[in-house]
Amino acid sequence: MKIKLFIVSLFIIISIVDLPVLAQRSDITVAVAANVQYAMKDLKAKFEKETGIKTNVIIGSSGQLTAQIQQGAPYDVFISADMKYPKVLYNNGKAAGFPKVYAYGSLVIWTLKKGISFGDDYRELLKDNIHKIALANPRTAPYGVATIEAIKYFKIYSQIADKLVYGESISPTNQYIVTKAADVGFTAKSVVLSPVMLGKGTWKEIPPEAYQPIKQGCVILSYGFNHHRKEAQLFYKFLFSGEAMKILENYGYKIPDVTKNRDLGENRNK
Repeated sequence: MKIKLFIVSLFIIISIVDLPVLAQRSDITVAVAANVQYAMKDLKAKFEKETGIKTNVIIGSSGQLTAQIQQGAPYDVFISADMKYPKVLYNNGKAAGFPKVYAYGSLVIWTLKKGISFGDDYRELLKDNIHKIALANPRTAPYGVATIEAIKYFKIYSQIADKLVYGESISPTNQYIVTKAADVGFTAKSVVLSPVMLGKGTWKEIPPEAYQPIKQGCVILSYGFNHHRKEAQLFYKFLFSGEAMKILENYGYKIPDVTKNRDLGENRNK
């Protein structure tokens, strides 16, 4: 009888000890720039499998997501399409530390219409059979900024300005292209390499010298640091792991030299 009571007591003690551990494990919400949405599916699946932490994903343009965070949106981590917006959040006290570059994005031109091809000077865009050219809004989307830079680099901006149609982020821009509402469009390389888009239409990578490097930054937000610190830090650490870097490379991203990246570990909320 004493042995049975000892076993029951031991089970209760073990259960009580385990309860705080279970209670501390929380879901996290990650705000993700639209160009990363396809890679994020693989990143989310891998992270959840390794940690058991459910990851809720909010997709939008970097500018839109930044505005939401400024207004108090309860996001834990921000994966941006540039460094500008994470720096804004850091400077305004909305991020737990200085942002870090997790990848460099690549810009492509893409069409699903037949009979359209692209040469090295992109003067095909001047032709009469191309009426609408889709791109992300440069006011809120870094890939839109890169597109305008590239068009000006090839000295065709003034000739095609009236053909340009804007999506608020890469997602609606892709819809313009996929539905053929636009004849051609500029998007992220990660989109055309995604499983759902791979092999569809014709695309060409824009030379990197035509636009400023798209340094994509990540930061743990103040909300995440204060409410889900352990989980947010685990996700951040995972994003810079070899496994995550391999996933990003598969989607056409270039991986930064981590030795030159400023570490988020210098935390203003410590």
